[in-house]
Amino acid sequence: MVEGKRILLAVTGSIAIYKAIELLRLFTKAGAKVKVVMSQGAKRFVTPLTFEAAGSEKVLDEESEEWVGKNNHIGVQDYDILVIAPATANTLNKLSNGIADTLPTQVALAFQGPKIIAPAANTAMYKNTFTQASLKLLRLNGYRVVEPVTKELACGTLGEGALADPQTIFYVTVRELLRDPFWEDRKVIVTGGGTIERIDDVRYISNFSSGKQARALATALYLKGAEVELITTKEMEDLPPVELFQVESGQEMAELVEERLRVARKGVLKKPDLVNDLTQPQLIQKRPYLFMAAAVSDYRPKYPQRGKLKKEQLGEEWCLELVKNIDILSSIDKEGIVTIGFKAEVDRERALENARKMVEEKGVDGVCLNLVTGETGFGSDRNAIVFITRDSAVQSPLKSKLEIALDLAELVKVLDE
Repeated sequence: MVEGKRILLAVTGSIAIYKAIELLRLFTKAGAKVKVVMSQGAKRFVTPLTFEAAGSEKVLDEESEEWVGKNNHIGVQDYDILVIAPATANTLNKLSNGIADTLPTQVALAFQGPKIIAPAANTAMYKNTFTQASLKLLRLNGYRVVEPVTKELACGTLGEGALADPQTIFYVTVRELLRDPFWEDRKVIVTGGGTIERIDDVRYISNFSSGKQARALATALYLKGAEVELITTKEMEDLPPVELFQVESGQEMAELVEERLRVARKGVLKKPDLVNDLTQPQLIQKRPYLFMAAAVSDYRPKYPQRGKLKKEQLGEEWCLELVKNIDILSSIDKEGIVTIGFKAEVDRERALENARKMVEEKGVDGVCLNLVTGETGFGSDRNAIVFITRDSAVQSPLKSKLEIALDLAELVKVLDE
């Protein structure tokens, strides 16, 4: 995702520093080059060797800083982003006042690129009015803050102040590196997973859709800067901070899609990130996108039952009466939105023809066709699609589903130009 990008990871003296090792590994696994900058306080918890063994370039600390080359707090301008995680309350308060008496604060003062800060502190220290005022000043001066979470802290108390999950800090950082003006401040709705149509309280009709492509789409579009909502029937792990809605049946999904589209059409209310700012929030209206990647069951039981149907009552043969389910893509109001459908096929010979028909019959702007056989079957981690519009068809090679999603984020831009 971030092949060739260069990241400065500054760490300060917090017990949460062990999470920075995991964050470093996430960055390097995604293709970035990472340089760790350590305060003297940080070295009481972890040694520079630990970070270098985990993938950092030569660590910058007070012992290694030199002025013959670039291993100093001034020679870091060719990096793409600075991430301070964990950032202690002491560090927050120093930075907001321009105090630079540690290497991380010196680097932060000198660095001219985008900066992300992830606080980690005892609840009382984090909630202290001085610290909260410092966070406001840091936001005012361009820092993006990854809010801490509420959990049991190292001191044994339960409260706000724990370092955010490394995966969340990773996603926020990558979003800053990959953000695309086209997707910024644009609402996007993604649906995913196979719907569940109840027969009774223990049985249902569904399909083999895993929801993995929808998860990849939500991730890719978040990383590009979109305001993403994911409506899914599946439990989702390792998601970036998108808005998640859990549904079950096709009818529930249809109602929620319509509701969220009504909200999306109103645009994005962008609030100024300023201290005591009296200006009005800005309403930004861009056409929202709907990616209908969910596999909605074609049929549902006509008479779903409460409780459990007993086989003694059903007898030797059971004829389950089904009725056609709602067709969400055909039924929703598409006014003012860009709609992309998904078509899963097993018939290689007729797949393209069926997908083209879908564009016309359902009135969508584009269709993603994939053959759910072999390496691209249900539940696989890779996919190959054909993106079809009224005027063109673009074939994608076999890639990871996230790579496919990032490609789609570029391909579908033409639909709103």
